Amino acid sequence: MNIDEWKGVWVLAEQRSGRIDSVSFELIQKAKELKMQLKSSEPVTAVIIGNGIEKLTEELGEYGAEEVIVIDDPALEMFNNEIYSLILTDLIKKRKPEILLIGATISGQDIASMLGVRLGTGVATHSVGLHIDEDNNLVSAVPAFGGKVIGDIICPKHRPQIATVKPGILEKGQKMQGNKFKTIRYDPSDIIKKDKGCIKALAVHKKEYKGIPLQEAKVVVAGGFGIGSKGNWNLLRKLAQLLGGTVGCSRPVVDEGWIPDDHCMIGTSGKTIRPKLYIGFGISGSTHHVCGMKDSDVIISINKDENAPIFNVSDVGVVGDAEIILKDLIEKIEKLKSM
Repeated sequence: MNIDEWKGVWVLAEQRSGRIDSVSFELIQKAKELKMQLKSSEPVTAVIIGNGIEKLTEELGEYGAEEVIVIDDPALEMFNNEIYSLILTDLIKKRKPEILLIGATISGQDIASMLGVRLGTGVATHSVGLHIDEDNNLVSAVPAFGGKVIGDIICPKHRPQIATVKPGILEKGQKMQGNKFKTIRYDPSDIIKKDKGCIKALAVHKKEYKGIPLQEAKVVVAGGFGIGSKGNWNLLRKLAQLLGGTVGCSRPVVDEGWIPDDHCMIGTSGKTIRPKLYIGFGISGSTHHVCGMKDSDVIISINKDENAPIFNVSDVGVVGDAEIILKDLIEKIEKLKSM
């Protein structure tokens, strides 16, 4: 492979039901930074695939895409990893981008792994940082061993260099109306006719959660193993409700089965959040968890252990029993609200 033939930074823009996922805008901003580090003259390119998606190109341009490749076909209405990856593989082989960034969502991870196999290249998954090294390789910072170690991953001999990034890890740029960009329409019909694939999507069933989505909440009240028991989880919910926020948790809470699933887990294998206020009860502060909440505006932590790592990233640290302080805090807030 002549890697010098591969140029430019691409972003696979993910859309659901006609709305672009926020992680796509975060990746476009990072793609612009990587382009500058590479000193490249190639346009930052966003690729979007689906049905009836032409109208979404404008927003991609407003967030900084200089070129948008649209793959629009009725057969692509529902996500199908097999067909999507076949089409994207064909496009990538023809256009030869140097770097491809994909959101580390469920479908993004699915597509990234299949593209890695079809293109014979490496994929750095769940990256928490990206930069270009002195040899112009993409360096992906990837957590390992439950977040205890962050390793730098490079793919020096193969292209494209593919990395997936968790939503919320990066900041998205400012939306600028009227940004000029080029639109390219790619016709996938020949591939669709030639290869129907073995997989057929029949329906999509969405799992709805009540309350404020974790990544959109301005206030997050999080609990760890130190809250003491499953019964105290309801106290966390109550405090979050009083503060107009939502609940989050660390991995041990999920492992103990104190919550029904991991939708509110914060960390490298959970959600990454940036609330105005984060309050953590009984969370020790493993690297796994801290990676997911360290960019909160204000961090308040309560823990019995005065040497808990969570205090290293906290604006306010309280050494004490998380369960007792949680109950006292609820009582005082309720009293204030009743006045």
